[in-house]
Amino acid sequence: MTQASVVTDQAPEPIPAPSKKPLRGHPWLTLFSVAIGVMVVALDGTIVAVANPAIQADLGASREQIQWITTGYMLALAVSLITAGKLGDRFGHRQTFLIGLAGFALTSGLIGLSSGVGMVIALRVLQGVFGALLQPAALGLLRATFPAEKLNMAIGIWGMVIGASTAAGPIAGGLLVEHVNWESVFFINVPVGLVALAMGLVILKDVRAEKAPRSFDIPGILLLSGAMFGLVWGLIKAPEWGWGNAQTLLFLIGSVLLFVLFAVWETRASEPLIPLRMFRSVPLSAGTLLMVLMAFAFLGGLFFVTFYLQNVHGMSAVECGVHLLPLTAMMIVSSPVAGLLITKFGPQVPLVGGMVCTAVAMFGMTGLEADSGSLIMSLWFALLGLGLAPVMVGATDVIVGNAPLELSGVAGGLQGSAMQVGGSLGTAVLGTVMASRVDSALPEKWAAAGLPPLKGEQAAQAADAVVVGVPPVAPNTPAEVVAMITKVTHETFLSGMGLAFTVAGIVAAFAAGVAFLTRRGVNADAAGGAVHV
Repeated sequence: MTQASVVTDQAPEPIPAPSKKPLRGHPWLTLFSVAIGVMVVALDGTIVAVANPAIQADLGASREQIQWITTGYMLALAVSLITAGKLGDRFGHRQTFLIGLAGFALTSGLIGLSSGVGMVIALRVLQGVFGALLQPAALGLLRATFPAEKLNMAIGIWGMVIGASTAAGPIAGGLLVEHVNWESVFFINVPVGLVALAMGLVILKDVRAEKAPRSFDIPGILLLSGAMFGLVWGLIKAPEWGWGNAQTLLFLIGSVLLFVLFAVWETRASEPLIPLRMFRSVPLSAGTLLMVLMAFAFLGGLFFVTFYLQNVHGMSAVECGVHLLPLTAMMIVSSPVAGLLITKFGPQVPLVGGMVCTAVAMFGMTGLEADSGSLIMSLWFALLGLGLAPVMVGATDVIVGNAPLELSGVAGGLQGSAMQVGGSLGTAVLGTVMASRVDSALPEKWAAAGLPPLKGEQAAQAADAVVVGVPPVAPNTPAEVVAMITKVTHETFLSGMGLAFTVAGIVAAFAAGVAFLTRRGVNADAAGGAVHV
C-alpha cells in the first residue's frame, strides 16, 4: 500500500463547529431582558399620576386617598429596596427578578380590576414591594454578567431605558386615559410583564458570588425599614404639616434614632444587612451622596416644571410630556455615550461635568416666564438631560462597582434608596421654599393689583392654589378681575419657582464638588469570583 493510499483511506479530520454563545447568560440579551422588566417600574412611577383624576372621579375617592395611591407605592419602594437587594444576594438575582416581575404584572392586572379605592391603595403598596425586587436584581445581574470593560456601557443603556420610561409616562398615561380608560394604565403592564418574564426564564442565568450571604439579618431589616419609612413619610408630609410640627419632628427624629440603632446593630450582627465597612470606601460613599443630591435637584425641580407647563402655559398632560421630550431625547442619546466615556476616562470628569450642566440648567430655568417660548424651554430641558445622563450612569457604576460582588444586590438597593430619599427630600424642601415665597409675595402682589384683600381661610386657600400655579378664582368673577388674578398668580408662582430652581442649582453645584471624590470601582471585575448555578 502506497503512502498516497494511506492518506486517502484515512477519515478526514472533523471541522470544528463555530462556537456560539448560548442564550442563557448572554450579556447583551440579559441587558435587554432586565431593561424591559425595569421599564415597567420606571414607567409606572409617572404614568399613574395622569390617571389619578380619572380614578378619583370613577371611584369617588377623597384627595387624601388619591395621594395614597402614589405615596403608598413610593413608600413601599423606598422601604424595600435594600432588603430586596439582600434577597437577591442570598437567593440569586435571577429568581428575585423573576418573582418581582411576575408579582408586578399580577398586581397591575388586579388594580385594573379593582372596584374600590381601598383595594387600589393596598395593591399599589404591594406593587411597590414587587417593584423593589426588580431594580437591585437587575443591577446584580448586569454586574455578574458583563465584563468590567463593558459594564459602564450596559449601565448606560439601562439608565437610558429608565430615563426614557420615566419621561414617557405622562404621554402614555394621557393617551390611555383619554382614549381608553384609567384601568388601561395598569393593564398595559400585564402583557409587557409577561413578555419580559418569558424572556427572563429563557435568557437570565443565576450567577452568585462565592461569598454570597447565607443568613438574614432580621433585626437589621426591621430597623432599616422603620428608619426609611419614618424618613420618607416625614419628608412627604413636612410641606403639609410644617417642618416644626410635632408630627413631622416625631417621624424625622424617630427615623434618626432608628438609623443610629441600625448602625449599632450592624456592628454586632454576624452577617449584617449592610456591612458598614462598605462605607469605608470614599468613592462608594461619595457616589451614594451624589445620587441623593442629583435626585434632590432633578426630581425636586421637575415637580414644579409640570405645574409650570400645565397650569401656567395651560398644557394638557400629553402636551406637557411632549414638551419634556428634549430632556428625554438627550438622556437617551447621552446615556450610552456617558458609559463609553466613563469606561475610557473614569467616572470623575463625566460626573463633574454632568452636575455642572445640571446646575447651569437649573440656574437657567430661573429665568422662565409665563410667555417663555418652546425654544428656550427646550434648550434648558435638553441641557438638563445632558447633565443627568452621566450622573445616573456614573454614580450607579461607582456604587455598584466599589461594592464586593457578594453585596451587589445591596449596592443596587442602596443606589435606588438614595434616589428615593433624594427625590423625597428635594420635593419636600423645594416645596417648602416655594410655599414660603408664595406666603410672603402673594399678599403684596395681590394688594398692588388692587384686588380685595384675602383674609383667614380664604387667604390660606388662595396660597394653596397659587403654589401650584392655579389662579384662585371664585365662580361668577368678572373677566377683567379673572385676568388680574391670573397675572398675580403666575407672577407669584414664577417667583417661587425661580427661588426653588436657585436652591436646586446650588445643590447641583455642591454635588459637582462631591463628584471629585469618585473613582472607578475597585471591585469592578464584574464576573470575577462568581459561581454559575
